[in-house]
Amino acid sequence: MQLKIEEKSTVKKVLHVEIPKEDVAKELNKAYNDLKKTASIKGFRKGKAPRKVLENRFSKDVHADIAPRLIQDAFSEALEEHKFNLVGGPQVDPPELNPEADYCFDIAIEVRPELDDLEFKGIELKQTMYEASDEEVDAQLEMIRKTMATKQPVTEERPVKAEDFVLIDYEGFVDGKPFDQAPKVENYVMAIGGDTLPEEFSAKLTGVIPEKELDIDVAYPEDHADNGLAGKTVCYKVLLKEIQEQILPPLDDALVENLGQFENLEALKAAILDNLKKGYEQRIHQELSEQIFTTLLEKNEFELPDAMVEMELEGIIAEAEQAYAQNNINLEDVGMSKDFLKTQYRDVAEKQARRHVLLGKIIEQEKLELTEEELEAGFEEMAAGMNASVDAVKNLFNMNAQQLEYYKHTQLEKKAVRLIIEQGAVTEVAPEPETAEEKTDQ
Repeated sequence: MQLKIEEKSTVKKVLHVEIPKEDVAKELNKAYNDLKKTASIKGFRKGKAPRKVLENRFSKDVHADIAPRLIQDAFSEALEEHKFNLVGGPQVDPPELNPEADYCFDIAIEVRPELDDLEFKGIELKQTMYEASDEEVDAQLEMIRKTMATKQPVTEERPVKAEDFVLIDYEGFVDGKPFDQAPKVENYVMAIGGDTLPEEFSAKLTGVIPEKELDIDVAYPEDHADNGLAGKTVCYKVLLKEIQEQILPPLDDALVENLGQFENLEALKAAILDNLKKGYEQRIHQELSEQIFTTLLEKNEFELPDAMVEMELEGIIAEAEQAYAQNNINLEDVGMSKDFLKTQYRDVAEKQARRHVLLGKIIEQEKLELTEEELEAGFEEMAAGMNASVDAVKNLFNMNAQQLEYYKHTQLEKKAVRLIIEQGAVTEVAPEPETAEEKTDQ
């Protein structure tokens, strides 16, 4: 076999392979000799059919069987000799086999980027020192009160206000005819200012006194997520039936007992404070990680194989499909497709792939390994997140060795990030004051 390697880029190569016709002939001879022993051809006893007859009858099948084998053997030999660090599978457009000529074909491959040792020690990092406040605890308690609130009708005659709930019937019409995409709904409870119905509902209903019939026009944009509504102007016939007020329960031990998880109000406050602290720890780590990768990516440019980006995209799409599937919804139901997500998240996938390359280099460079204690701690953390036992997590991995290796690598990546932070030049800074918009988002 003759092999020429064409370097298309640092991560893309084309293997030009030439297999001498003598080697092709040997494979053909072996194939026809084996076929001769088993082939049943009218007019010839088994094992006595001439080669020419076999070629006339079976050459297409024989060539189709031998060509992939020749390609696979040649590729395996090339991998053994050159130790390519492959990403994804090889791309081959196999030509037809000509028994009278050398068999020549090309194999396109992608390989992992090869980086020089990375300079990561002493990276300048700013660590924002977030602290959980009593105000945040109170805000969480207020959210709990709202989840346990009840609603009761307003008996006095008054107009709808911003904080009200309303009981309505509504039906959509287009050009005066009932619209299938907006069928009639009765006794629907809607929060004024909420986002379950178009904002035009809240705007038009505010200030109205029940009972009252009114028309609400909603012009849906061309890029609306629901294809059936996109670009349509729907006139909703709405009956405002009553106003309801939200009644919040008192914040006391009795409320906490109804949650069934805490002994008293103080225990609930302590749990909320602990969760807030853990959330801030994760936020600090995430912000430091972002600074690390921004610095490393600026200092280390490298080409990226398309296959690595595609693998990241497949992971992103799988997560999206799983998230929607939990609510018995698929991508098409919300007007999305895999091609749409690939376009939307390509930049994200590329950044993730580059991070994996950088961290992989640091793992290799620093010869990082997981200790048994670190692996056990990882299992315990995963078990807590899954609300399962550590043994259940271990059994899950025992059934899938590949998944275990992937998990170990993610743990090594986390270890690499911790190492960079430990050896970085970290400056502690106070949090910047929140804007009014940020406080509203919380």
